[in-house]
Amino acid sequence: MADFVARVYGSMQMHWMTPEERRKLGQARRKQVGRQDHCTVNCKGRRTSAWELLQRASKGRVPKLVKLKWQLMAASPFGYFRGAVPVMAADLAALPNTGILTQMCGDAHVRNLGAFAAPDGRLVFDINDFDETIRGPFEWDLKRMAASLILAGRDAGHKRGAGREAVLHCMTHYATLMRMFAQMPALETARFQVHRIGSVQPIHDALLKAERATPLHILEQLTEPSSRDSQAPRRFKEQPQLWRVTGREAAEALSALGPYRNMLEPQRQHLLSLYRPVDVAFKVVGTGSVGLRDYCIYFEGNGPGDPLFLQIKEEPASGYAAYLPEAHPPHHNGQRAVEGQRMMQVQSDPFLGWTHMAGRDYLVRQLNDHKGSIELTDLAGEGLTAFAQVCGELLARSHARAGDPLTIAGYIGGGGGFAEALANFGSDYADQTEKDWQELRRALKAKPLPTLQPEPRGAKGAPPGRKKKHTPAK
Repeated sequence: MADFVARVYGSMQMHWMTPEERRKLGQARRKQVGRQDHCTVNCKGRRTSAWELLQRASKGRVPKLVKLKWQLMAASPFGYFRGAVPVMAADLAALPNTGILTQMCGDAHVRNLGAFAAPDGRLVFDINDFDETIRGPFEWDLKRMAASLILAGRDAGHKRGAGREAVLHCMTHYATLMRMFAQMPALETARFQVHRIGSVQPIHDALLKAERATPLHILEQLTEPSSRDSQAPRRFKEQPQLWRVTGREAAEALSALGPYRNMLEPQRQHLLSLYRPVDVAFKVVGTGSVGLRDYCIYFEGNGPGDPLFLQIKEEPASGYAAYLPEAHPPHHNGQRAVEGQRMMQVQSDPFLGWTHMAGRDYLVRQLNDHKGSIELTDLAGEGLTAFAQVCGELLARSHARAGDPLTIAGYIGGGGGFAEALANFGSDYADQTEKDWQELRRALKAKPLPTLQPEPRGAKGAPPGRKKKHTPAK
C-alpha cells in the first residue's frame, strides 16, 4: 500500500488525520478563541471609518451608478448591510478567529438564499450569491447571517427579542446538522438534501415565484417586439435599470463569450452552440453589486419560443481577500466565484462559468431562470424563525461540503453556548450597522455624492493600473 500511495501522490509528504484527530483539532481551537467569546463586537478601534471603506470599495465602478448604490444603502439599515461587506470584513478581521477554514459564502444574509432551477429542471432552494466567496474562518459566515437575521427581523416589524430568538434557532440547527454530518459518510454529506424546505412558508412562496419565472415569462418581462430587424423579432426593452447596448460595447460583450465557451465542459459547449445571440443589454443588479458592469445577452434556440438569457457580471476581488492572505484564491475572480459556488452548492447552474473583458474578470450564469427570492415582508410573524432554521441547515451543509464537519463539530460541541454568543454578536452588530447607516445618511446630506472620474477608453475601458494578464481557462 505504501508503494501504491507513493506512485499516486509522488514525493508529497501526506498525513491523513483520523476522524478522532480531526475532532480533537476542533476542540483544541477552543483555546485559540472560546465559544462564548464570539459575542464580542469591537468597532471602536476602527482605523478607517465605515464610510471611507465603502468609498474605497466603489473605486473603479461605473461612476454614474455609484450614486444609486448610496441611495439604495441609505434606504434602510438592512439595505445598508447588504452593501457593506467591506465594512464587516474589516470588523471581523479585527477579532480573534478559530482558524477552522471552509469555503465561505462571504455574504451570508437572508436575501442571498433563493430558489432556482437545477440542471435536471427541478426547483431547489439554496445559498445563491457567491460574489464574496473565499476560503476563511467558518464562523464569519455565521456572524454575518446572525446580524442579517436581527436586521431583517427589525425591518419586518418584529420586536427586538424575536430577531435574537431567530438567531438562536439558526445556530442551534447549524450545530445539530454539523454533528450529524460528522458521523455520516463523506459522500452522503456531499449530496445531502434538506427535504423539509418546501414546508417553510417563506421558502414555499419563493418556490412558487421560481416556478412562474420561466424563460418565456422572462422573455415577456425583458424584451419587446422589434419592427426593425426581421432576423430578430424581439429585443431588450428600455427600463430604468436595464438598457440596450450596441456598437463596440455590445461587440465586446459578445466577444467575451469565446473565452467563456472554451472553459465549459463539452456537453455544455454543444448546448450553447444551439443558441444564437440576438441582443445585448446592461443591467443594474443587487445592492452591493451596483456600479459593477453587468451585461445580459438574449439568445434564441429553436425559434422565438426557445429563449436563453445569460448574465456576464463583473467580479472584483472578494471583500475579505485583503484580510485572508493565506486563502490563495484563483487570480481570476470569476473563476473564484464559480469554484466557490460549486463547492458549496449541491447543484449549480449548468451554464456557470467565467470570462474576461477589457482587463476585468466576469462571472457568467443564466439570468433569472426559474429564480425566486425571499422578501423581508415574507419574514413577518412565524416566518422569521422558520426561515432562520433553514438558513442554519443550508449553511451547515455548505460548510460541511467545503470544509471538515468533524473539526467544526468538535469545536462547537453541544452548540448552546456558541449559539448564545452569536445571538449576542448579531444584536450588537445590528446596532453598530444602524449607527454606520446613520453615518452614511449624514455624509450624503452634508455634501454632494462623490463623483468618480470617467475611465479612459484608451485601454478598452480599463482604468490606470488595472491592466491584467489572463491565463487561458483550463
